[in-house]
Amino acid sequence: MTIAVTAATGQLGSLVVDALLERTTPDQIVAVVRDAAKAEPLAAKGITVRVASYDDPTALKDALAGVDRVLLISGNEFGQRTVQHRNVIDAAIANHVSRLVYTSAPQAETSALPVTPEHLATEQYLATAGIDHVLLRNNWYHENYGQTLETARQTGSVLTSAGEGLVASAARADYAEAAAVVLTTDSPVKPVHELAGDVAWTQAELAAALSEVLGTTITVSQVTPEQQTAILVEAGLDEGTAGFVTAIDAATAQGDLALTNGDLRALLGRPTTPLVETLRALA
Repeated sequence: MTIAVTAATGQLGSLVVDALLERTTPDQIVAVVRDAAKAEPLAAKGITVRVASYDDPTALKDALAGVDRVLLISGNEFGQRTVQHRNVIDAAIANHVSRLVYTSAPQAETSALPVTPEHLATEQYLATAGIDHVLLRNNWYHENYGQTLETARQTGSVLTSAGEGLVASAARADYAEAAAVVLTTDSPVKPVHELAGDVAWTQAELAAALSEVLGTTITVSQVTPEQQTAILVEAGLDEGTAGFVTAIDAATAQGDLALTNGDLRALLGRPTTPLVETLRALA
């Protein structure tokens, strides 16, 4: 069974490849990448490397030739991702891929997260595309808080407008391992997995974890969304980025990152990685 991983040299994709290597042989893995040079370490392990960008339907069709299963890792070019994802899906269909696995967003049908619309559009396309597929709705990554850690180191506080909203984040490697499990499982799998960490934490608990890692007291600065945007712009962020950060906190406040249902733990067969462990590694 040949398994292709798109964006295979990216932060998530490289971890998925590592997890697959623990479950299958290198000759059964196809790494689909934009830059062959970055994939040289994968080729050195015996993994097949094929070059194709999400914008090139012809190259994608060639890249997925002879592949049984595909992991479509969502792109990072906001505003272009819906079309790009469709290109990969169409290439998989043209090659009669038996299972396509897609990394989506948590609670995609109802979430107000600013990243969600393109994920939902991709899910809707898959629903009518006629290909067997599995949705991995990944919650937030622990690693998303690397910048929060650095800011806390400098300021001694966590700036937020998320209120008491919960975040059930997990380590990127946890999500990667779960994807590898789904890709290599022969038995039927659930069509939708809401993947999240075992613990949904508050901003106060994030501050406590940061305090433990940094060895100093980190406080929480709760502000209004308007105040948060203004503070971020004053700190040097452009209006768009500041608004994006504030929108994430707004979605967090309404519970869009709070769901923790045990799906990720069940796929892993172990507890998910604690937040403090990843923060310690980032520090």
